[in-house]
Amino acid sequence: MEHSLKYKIGIIGLGYVGLSLAQLFLEKGSTVYGIDVEERKINMLQKRQSYLSDFSKNDIRKLFSNNSFHIGCTFDVIEKVDVIIICVPTPLDELDQPDLRYVVSAAESSIPYLRRGQLVVLESSTFPGTCEELLKPILESTGLLIGRDISLAYSPERIDPGSTWELGKIPKVVGGVTPSCTAYAKQVYGSAFEQTVVVSSPRVAEMTKLLENCQRFLNISFMNSLLKICEELNVSLWEVIEAADTKPYGFTKYYPGPGIGGHCIPVDPLYLLWKSRKLNLDLPFIELSHQVNEDMPGYIVERVAKSLRPKELKESSVLVIGVTYKKDVNDIRESIALPIIEQLLESGVHVGYFDPYVNELKIGETMLHAMPLTARNVKKYDCTLILTDHSNIPYELLVMHTPVVIDTRNATAKMANRKNVILL
Repeated sequence: MEHSLKYKIGIIGLGYVGLSLAQLFLEKGSTVYGIDVEERKINMLQKRQSYLSDFSKNDIRKLFSNNSFHIGCTFDVIEKVDVIIICVPTPLDELDQPDLRYVVSAAESSIPYLRRGQLVVLESSTFPGTCEELLKPILESTGLLIGRDISLAYSPERIDPGSTWELGKIPKVVGGVTPSCTAYAKQVYGSAFEQTVVVSSPRVAEMTKLLENCQRFLNISFMNSLLKICEELNVSLWEVIEAADTKPYGFTKYYPGPGIGGHCIPVDPLYLLWKSRKLNLDLPFIELSHQVNEDMPGYIVERVAKSLRPKELKESSVLVIGVTYKKDVNDIRESIALPIIEQLLESGVHVGYFDPYVNELKIGETMLHAMPLTARNVKKYDCTLILTDHSNIPYELLVMHTPVVIDTRNATAKMANRKNVILL
């Protein structure tokens, strides 16, 4: 790895992906210009405050320690950089189809400042063909040709919020539009990552990201689809998984849960599904998995109602634990907790919640505020529903003071006495 190489890098989008990349490239001696159109983020960074659970205030301060990190909402700094890395959201629209407006906006906002010799890399998750079919025409509208004047590549982000993985140790996949584009991207990422994995095209790199997330999506959805039959058989699916995991080959553990959330796993497969339909091809596994995920909030609410009988759901109170899409992060994007809470509220349930990372939550027109987890407060609820298994929650308190605890994450696994726990 050529750690001696240093670049001027413009990173568009300072979320989990962009800020983590900025941190890594700064550590390796490069200069980073961070761009985000959300003024709140820029203001917080200027005040040396963090808006991400993976970054402490000290982490933010360190980003600025060598005067090599420059931030703002405008794109004019693009003309100063060698490399432009786009790390913006790629959500779904109201029809569950790809919404690439942020990618398009980032590219179009950069156009006035592009110059010869620069490399543009897209890291946002997207469908195969995005770089060549969407970004290439936008960039070449300047008169600069890809492969001759400027370079274009795709490198899928592999950030895992809330985990202990060191970003620089995660192999970095790169695929350029031309061999020279690939070589440039490999050289840039090789200055920060221990291993770069070269593939033959941006389409292969784009498909790699979708394969990684589709595999998790399908397998977790399959585990969730087994919950109902295990319920009827009076079998713990969690116990079954641990028993199956003793097989030394051919089995990989995936766990059930209340549903799949976040900005990648429930979204990326639908990008691939959309692309397949454009090609008049079917992907029934993804369609079925998507349906399983869509049905999970209703199933969870049904299990809550069943556990509270003979008391009616509309006469009940439920304490929800965890509303972020995964443990130990402060991100509620596409969190499965939100539709579950919405259905509970629509059923007339009095809902309270606690999440150490989310102080308030708006569900429709209802504003909820996180309550302190005290024995007195917990005792007020008929049921506790664990949706996100944050590490810093006193599960013993919940089990001790709630008549029924519905645990969708096996967060109470280490407790000796959990007779009032229903494990989904």
